[in-house]
Amino acid sequence: MSTQFLSKLSQNYIELLEDNEYYDITIEVGEDPDVKIFRAHINILCYRSPYLRRTLTSSKKNKDNVL
Repeated sequence: MSTQFLSKLSQNYIELLEDNEYYDITIEVGEDPDVKIFRAHINILCYRSPYLRRTLTSSKKNKDNVL
């Protein structure tokens, strides 16, 4: 692979991570009123973290589609 291709691919991933439109999972951390919300992509979380892969794929969602 060329260095130029890898550089562009890395840039595309950075843009994907910064994109607030196409995320497919929201993680809320903390308790009211101090809640921090993180928007993420489940595929990236699962491939980058074995713990999150186990947690996200084995957990059952409730009727509101919340884990």
